[in-house]
Amino acid sequence: MNRVMTTYVLDTSAWLTFIEDEAGVEIVQKVLEEADAGESEVFTSFMSFMEVHYITQQERGIQEAKERIALMMALPIERVDSSETQGVLAAKLKAEHRLAVADCWIAALAMERQAVLVHKDPEFEQVEARLQVLKLPYKVDAI
Repeated sequence: MNRVMTTYVLDTSAWLTFIEDEAGVEIVQKVLEEADAGESEVFTSFMSFMEVHYITQQERGIQEAKERIALMMALPIERVDSSETQGVLAAKLKAEHRLAVADCWIAALAMERQAVLVHKDPEFEQVEARLQVLKLPYKVDAI
């Protein structure tokens, strides 16, 4: 019996959840463990690599940013660079919704690969009808 393999796209928020051990880390770990066991495929947009790098550089310095990118590359994921198809999808999303450019590229990758988008970014609620999603717990800001 052939088992259908699940395909995931990890959003930047999922990566930061994993790296910073935030609420929902066990979900991201499970996705990565499935990929390591050959039970799923995990993709990450070039935009998430850029976002993890710049956010980390701003908050923790260039060395920590480099270490986090090395960690991402060492895990059982595939980095996906831009393509014409993704660019058209991302542009359509940007034209039709109030999404950040990076989120448009990430959502476009999930759409192109027919993948489950793993995230905790409320911006994606605008396009959830067009995506399969696995939501991580949203951050609750301290008052």
